[in-house]
Amino acid sequence: MTRSPFLRRLRRGRPIVVVSGLPRSGTSMAMNMLAAGGLQVLTDDVRGADGSNPNGYYELEQVKTLSAGTDSRWLAGARGKALKIISFLLTYLPESYDYQVLLMRRDLGEIVASQNAMLDSRGQAHGAEDDRMRALYEEHLAQVMRFLARRDCFSTLPVDYAEVVGDPRQQASRINAFLGAHLDVDRMAAVASPALYRNRRPPRRSIT
Repeated sequence: MTRSPFLRRLRRGRPIVVVSGLPRSGTSMAMNMLAAGGLQVLTDDVRGADGSNPNGYYELEQVKTLSAGTDSRWLAGARGKALKIISFLLTYLPESYDYQVLLMRRDLGEIVASQNAMLDSRGQAHGAEDDRMRALYEEHLAQVMRFLARRDCFSTLPVDYAEVVGDPRQQASRINAFLGAHLDVDRMAAVASPALYRNRRPPRRSIT
């Protein structure tokens, strides 16, 4: 028998808001938007702002322990708040909590270019060839979407990075509605600055 939403909420508590996606997909921007809108975000500021993310990374070091299979009861304190969790770690989340997932999507060519630019700024070598990385990311994201769709503890809203920057208020309204319509949409929209949209894929040329 299906439990009513009220009984489920009574038993599990408020959902944990999870901002997820590939690195360089706009997850930090989304966390910044949520914080501006009035949602409490969990971050320890261990990784400070830099040239790649001038407004900060909004990370919590404890999230990295999820893949180790250690005690995850600390997640109880995240209910009703927002956490940034990279897409590779979503499968480690225990199904004893409910999650509202904002899954950031971005052109994979832009993501690879942005990751390469960040590595260059740190003097670090790139990984696999760009085409290979795009193929791996595409396969990974398809697996993530299947995983989220098959589990009742997850509700998911795909959010496109380019659409947020192009029409921040409309996308902030989508996010607000998904999370219960209690956030300040105007403040959220003000965070999505086009100046942060670097490594943009050039528009396709028309053939005449």
